[in-house]
Amino acid sequence: MTEPELPFAITLGPGTSRADLTGSWRTERATYVTRQAPCGNACPAGEAVRDWLYDAEEGDAGYERAWRRIVEVNPFPAVMGRVCYHPCETSCNRGQLDESVGINSVERFLGDRALELGWPLPPVAAPSGRRVLVVGAGPAGLSAAYHLARLGHAVTVKEAEDRPGGMMRWGIPRYRLPRPVLDAEVQRILDLGVRLELGVRVDDLAATLAAEHFDAALVAIGAQIGKRAYIPAGSAAHVMDAVTVLHGLEAGERPLLGRRVAVYGGGNTAIDTARTARRLGAADALVVYRRTRDRMPAHESEVREAEEEGVRFRWLSTIGDVEEGAITVEQMELDDTGFPRPTGHTEVLAADSVVLALGQDSDLSLLAGLDQVDLRSGVVHTSPALMTGQPGVFAAGDVTTGERSVTVAIGHGRTAARHLDDWLSGLAPAPEPPAELAAFDMLNTWYYEDAPRSHRPRLELVRRQSTFEEVVEGLDADNALYEARRCMSCGTCFSCDNCVAVCPDNAVVSLGMPGSYAIDLDYCKGCGICVAECPCGAIEMVPEQI
Repeated sequence: MTEPELPFAITLGPGTSRADLTGSWRTERATYVTRQAPCGNACPAGEAVRDWLYDAEEGDAGYERAWRRIVEVNPFPAVMGRVCYHPCETSCNRGQLDESVGINSVERFLGDRALELGWPLPPVAAPSGRRVLVVGAGPAGLSAAYHLARLGHAVTVKEAEDRPGGMMRWGIPRYRLPRPVLDAEVQRILDLGVRLELGVRVDDLAATLAAEHFDAALVAIGAQIGKRAYIPAGSAAHVMDAVTVLHGLEAGERPLLGRRVAVYGGGNTAIDTARTARRLGAADALVVYRRTRDRMPAHESEVREAEEEGVRFRWLSTIGDVEEGAITVEQMELDDTGFPRPTGHTEVLAADSVVLALGQDSDLSLLAGLDQVDLRSGVVHTSPALMTGQPGVFAAGDVTTGERSVTVAIGHGRTAARHLDDWLSGLAPAPEPPAELAAFDMLNTWYYEDAPRSHRPRLELVRRQSTFEEVVEGLDADNALYEARRCMSCGTCFSCDNCVAVCPDNAVVSLGMPGSYAIDLDYCKGCGICVAECPCGAIEMVPEQI
C-alpha cells in the first residue's frame, strides 16, 4: 500500500521530504549573535551585569554563581551595592519601557549573602616569583592587589592610615556604608595572601623600590587633601574643609560645627557633610552652590535624601566672606553660555561654621624622584595601560585624570593590574575588541510582562536625622529574585523558543542547552521573521555566501 502524498507545505518540514529544499531561495541567512548589553557597557568596574543577573534569576541555585561572576572583576559587591551611583541602571534598556532594573539592589543582596554564608574568593594562581608594591589601600589599590594576587604575584600594600579602605572609610559616612561590611570585604582580599602594612607612609617611591627590591609598583594614593578657596574671614570665623571633617569623625573625633552649618560646594562630599552635620545636632544645615540644581555634580538620590532630612539648599549663590556667626552670600545669575556671574546682590545669613567641599587634591611628593612621571595639573598622567612615564610604575584611581568615584577606582585597579601583569610578562597591551550594543530599538519589548520595580526601603526619618544607622536598606530574597527577573537579557539569547515558534519553515532547531539553537539552512528561506520577532535582539541577518 503506497503512502498518501503529503501536502506541499508539510514536505517543507525538517525530517520529511528532502525533495523540496527551500534554502536555495535565500539571499540572507539568520545567525545567532551576542551583543553587549548597555548595562555592562556602562559599568566602570567592568562587570558583565546581564550575565550575573541571568544566573541570579535561578534564585538559591544561582546566587553563588552570580556572585562569582561579579568577583571575577570586582571584589567589593557588598560595598558597591551601597555606594555605587549605578550608571548601569541609567543605561538599562528597561528604563525606556517602565523603570530600569534595580541592578545595584541585586548586587548588594548578593554581596551581603556572600558575607553571611562565608563564600570565599577564587583561589590565587601559582607564585610568579614577582613582587609588586601597591601604595594606598583605597578602592583602586585594594582592587589591584586582589587581581595581582590572583595572578600569582606577591603583593605588598603600604597604607599611611591606621586602617584600610581609603575614601570608602574616611570619606563615605557610616549611614551610607557600614564599617563591618567594608571590613569584611577587605579582609577577604587579605586572606588571599596580600600583605598589608598600615601606618606606613611612602615618601620616596624610587627609594622604596630600590631598597625593597620590588619588580613593579602601583600608585593609588587617592585624593584626600581638601581644596581651599580664598574667602575673606575674620579671626574668629570657623572655617574648615569637608575632607578633614569626615576623616576626623571616622577617627573618633566630634567636629565642633555648631547649630548652624553652611557647606560650600555641590558634589557628593558636600551632601555627605551637610547630612553628617544634621546627625551631629545642627538645627540648620545649608548647602551653598554657585550653579543651578541641574548642574550639581552630586547624585540626585543623595540630594533628595538630604532634603528629606532637613538640609536646605541655596542655588546660584557664593560665599563672599565669613565672620563670627555669619556669612555673606552673593546671588549669581547665568549668562548666555550658562556660566554663573555675580550680580552684586548680597545677603547676610547666620552660620556658626563654614565647611568647604570644593574638591580634593593628591599629595604627589612621593613621585618627586621619578623624573619621567608626568605630574601636570596635580594628577598623574598615564598611558591607556595606566603606566606612567617611568617603566614599571603604574597609577590608578583618583590620583589620575578622569571621573572620581569608588566604582571607577575599582575598575582602574583591575585594569592597572592586568596591564602591570602584561608588563611583567613582557607582553604588549592588548586592545579590547569593540562590541556592538544591544540598543532598545533591537528589542521587542511587548514580549515582556509588566513588572513594576521593587525599590529598597529607607530607614525611618526620625532615626536618619539623629543616628548614623544605614539609611538605605536591602531587598529581601523574594524582591531580589523578582528584580533580577525583570532583566530583559538585552543582546543574548535566553531560550524563550520564540524563534522556533515563529519560523514558517520549521528551520530553527533547539539543541537542548540553554541559548543553543541551529538554523537548518536546507529550509531557511532568509525571511528574517526570527530576527524581527526575537525579544532580546540576539539574531541578525547576514548576506549569504555565494
